[in-house]
Order: sequence, then structure tokens, then C-alpha cells
Amino acid sequence: MDSGGEFKYSCKTASETLEWIRAIVNFLKPYRFFLDAHVVNFFKERLWVAVDREWMDCLRKEPVDDLLRIPSGVIQDHWPASLKEFVLTLRSLSLPREQADLQKVFPGLQVASLNNVLSQGMNHKKKHEIEALSAVISSIASRVGANTIVDVGSGQVRYLVIFLLGYLAQVLSFEYQLSVIAIDASSHHGRITDARAERIKKHYMAKLRRSQLESRGLSTPKTVTCRVLSSDTLKALGSSLLQKDDEKPNNNGVNIDEKPLEGSVGNELTSSLYANGKPLLVLAGLHACGDLSVTMLRTFIECTDVRAVVSIGCCYNLLSEGIVEADTQCGFPMSKGVKSAGLLLKKNARDLACQSAERWRGLGEAACLHNFELHAFRAAFQMVLFQHYPEIIIKSPSIGRQGKALRRRHHRRTLVSGADIAESLSQKNCENETSWPAISCTESADAEEGSTCNDAASIYEDSSHCISRNCDTNLTDRYSMFVNFCRSGLHRLGLHNSQDINFSGLWKQAEPFAELIGPYWTLRAALGPVLETLLLLDRLLFLQESSNMVEAVILPIFDPVLSPRNVALIAKKL
Repeated sequence: MDSGGEFKYSCKTASETLEWIRAIVNFLKPYRFFLDAHVVNFFKERLWVAVDREWMDCLRKEPVDDLLRIPSGVIQDHWPASLKEFVLTLRSLSLPREQADLQKVFPGLQVASLNNVLSQGMNHKKKHEIEALSAVISSIASRVGANTIVDVGSGQVRYLVIFLLGYLAQVLSFEYQLSVIAIDASSHHGRITDARAERIKKHYMAKLRRSQLESRGLSTPKTVTCRVLSSDTLKALGSSLLQKDDEKPNNNGVNIDEKPLEGSVGNELTSSLYANGKPLLVLAGLHACGDLSVTMLRTFIECTDVRAVVSIGCCYNLLSEGIVEADTQCGFPMSKGVKSAGLLLKKNARDLACQSAERWRGLGEAACLHNFELHAFRAAFQMVLFQHYPEIIIKSPSIGRQGKALRRRHHRRTLVSGADIAESLSQKNCENETSWPAISCTESADAEEGSTCNDAASIYEDSSHCISRNCDTNLTDRYSMFVNFCRSGLHRLGLHNSQDINFSGLWKQAEPFAELIGPYWTLRAALGPVLETLLLLDRLLFLQESSNMVEAVILPIFDPVLSPRNVALIAKKL
């Protein structure tokens, strides 16, 4: 055990990666109760009882800022020795997340700053991601001699359907002049991507005319409509690119005859793509959700014409999981080494892997207290359901999340008293918009990762309102807000008769333990980076086990504060 919490693991070889994985697996065994826990059951199942009482007695008195640093591996001298060892070991087992010096890793790489035309519609986070990733992909393509990029985009929910806004594909085409195939499951979305590309093309053609270079031509991305359900689909794409056509190719050597997608997985790719010469491919995916990320890696191994892959995954909660037969594939585990360990994470743990230590650290006291408070309301509301509507509990009910726009509007307001707070919440309850932020993060292609902490930022962020820490908020106000929360939740579930519910009695049961929510969930969130490290190392080990002619690395290429899912798995065939 490295008591200093210093990073001491390596993953340059399969044996080193496996050693790191085994250290994580062994460390996690005593903390299974954290992995399987869910915020809604905090009071009902008395989750805090499973934690070392000395830890909870210590942390319940800690300043909020100290709690927020726990997921980042920061300890305090006066903490119990076992608690310090827990936090420092987590830090030593987690992948470093600081953004790499890309120019140092890829000598000669130039990160282009996107102009207003290419970056139209991108927020600051997306612009940062696209600028860094497109430069890396261009460098990798040059190194392996690839002439076509297949932008796999990002999966959507359980069907792994690809929705692509075309940002990455268009930057690679227009800024780096690469041949790009952009995959999309919807022909409608493909048309939107094509229309945006045409608008950008006009801008670049005007620049070429002004510089008298119009004759050189201009590459534009091509869209393919298909669903990626397995590596067979992506391999079919590679095979179709090997076909030739007698027609004269367009500027970037690709003609497309797009047709609706029908039939089995093997026949899903009904578009005909013709290449002028044999293409060598690079698969690229920015926050490809769930199993789509691992499908890219399997395609890279199985398809000889795919020379490299650059994959940044997300939505680990959507991964398929199971210890299965050798010929059956799951999203986790992928590698033989992890399969042999017999470890299953389950959904709550995979969801926890999306937690961001950087987002927790930057949350701020007011937003953090509000986040803990909403967890308390939601957990107490679960007791209401358990006692009065047990049949609803079986269905794992969701009462929704506060919309981002609603949170931003509230964030701009300055609430000066508890009465203002209660009035504001009551008003929003009447509009049926109040709910709780889930403790876990699910990220889509354009969603902010780690939205748990950031987006839970606060209806009352500028006030002194909190549920614990001995603040002066009137207990009646908190109880009133809890009742409003419950009534709104019941309304969302279509349960309108609440006259017989003893809200006061339920709140009296929960309120004395509400201050334990903060320590509990920060300790649990501290496991997030280690769980994500395990998932990423499993993917890396899969590549290392597959061939000694594959060179694979894990590299954080984004600023983790802007983009918590910032680790790229980059592999190329030697």
C-alpha cells in the first residue's frame, strides 16, 4: 500500500495493466455496499450504517469544502488513519486526469482554433473537445497512412442508435481536408448534417476563390444511414469501401447512394460507398455511448483495413454486462483478464463511474448543500412511496429531473429569505417542474458530463438555505418544501390523493439523519474515478491481449473540468 497516495501503476504492457486491474478489484471488495447503493434508498435502507462509524462521526463535522475534495483524493490531518488510507488509495489507483501536453505526445501536432463558421452551434465545451480531438485524429491518420476517417458519433440510449450533429466530421473535412464518412442512424439527421456541411462549404469555396486555389477542390463529409449493433456493421462499412465504381469519383474519391436501412445486422449497411483505390481507415468516436465504444474496439481488431482507432466513451451505465461464453460479447468485461476475475459491477456502479472529481471539487458550498438537500428530499419521498404505494416501487419510478433551463433561471435569481425560497419552489411545483437531480450522470453527445453536481447547482444557490451544517433556516420551511416536493413527485406519477399521508411523521424519521447524506455521497463519489479507470483498463487490456502488433495507449486529451469524460483510448496497428 502506498500510504502517500502517489501514483505507482503502469499500463504499458498487458501484464502491467492486469496488475493494476487486480489491485482495483481487490480494493473494491470490502466496499461493495457503496457500489450497489442508490440515493433513493438512503433512509429506507439506512445506508449510512454500513460505513465505518468513526468516518461518519468525523465527516459530519467537516466543512463542505473538505467534503468536496474527497473525490480528488485530498485528506485532512485530523482524520482517522483508515479514512485517510481509503482516500489516498483511491487516488493512487485512479488514472491521472490532467490534460496531456498534446504537442509533446504528438510532435508536430497543431491544434487549429476553429473559426466562427465551423464552430457555429458549439458551446465552449464542445468547441474545446472538437479542436483537440480533430487535431489528434489528423495526426494519427498521418502516422498510419490512413486516407479515410469513419466518424462513429455517439450512441443514444439503449438502442445504440447513432445521432451525429456532424461537428467532428465537418472539422476533419474542412479544416484538415480528410475524407470522412459520418455514420448516422437517422436519414433526417443525415440531411441536417449535409445541409450544415453545404453552408460551410460555401464559406470555404469563397475563400478558395479569393486565394485563386479553387481548382484544388474541397472535401466534404459523407453521411451513411445505418444502425451500429455489432462490429459486423462497421466491418461491412469497411468492406463496402473496398469496392470500386466505374464512375468518375468526386473531389474526395467517394460517391454515395444513400438508401433506407433494412434487414439483419449483416445487411444493415445498404448504402454503396465506392473508393478510388483501397482505403485505410481510422475509426473515431467522441463520447460514443454504452456498447458502441467497445464495438469500435472490436472492429479495429477484426477488420484489417482499420489501421487505428480513437475512442472516447461515456454512459457506462448503458453498457451490457455479464460473464459470458467466449463467443458471446458484452460491453463489460471485454478482456480475458477481467473475465477471469469474475467481477460484475452492475448498473449503479457503472453509473457511479461517470462521477467527476473535478466537477465535485468545483461545485461550491451553496450548490453542494442544495445538492445534498435534494437527495434528502428524494430519499424521504421514497419512504412515502414505500409505505403508501409499494406497487410503484417495483417499477423503479422516475419523477424526472429539473430542466437545465429552469436551473439556470433560478441560478440567476438572488433569493434573500427562506420565505422567498419556499414561495419559489411552491410556484415551480404548481408548474410540475420540480424533481431531484440523480446522483449519477448520464451523458449524451451534447449533454454536459458529470451533470449531477454541476446541474444540481441550485435553485437557492445565493441563499444560506441548507438541510444540515447547523444553519439557521427555519425547520418549518424545510418541512414545507419537503411536502411540496412529495406532492409534485406524486403528481408526476399520477398519484393525486395525498390527504392520508403523514408527511410530518415521515420527515421526522428522516430529518435527524439528513446531515449524513453529504459525507456518505462524497465517499461514494470518490469511487467514481477508480471505477472508470477499471472500465478503461479493461478495454485497454482487451487490445493488448488481442495482438502484439497493436500499440495502444490511454491519454487524457481534454481539460477534465470542461469535459470530465476526457480519456481517449488510442490504438494503431504496427
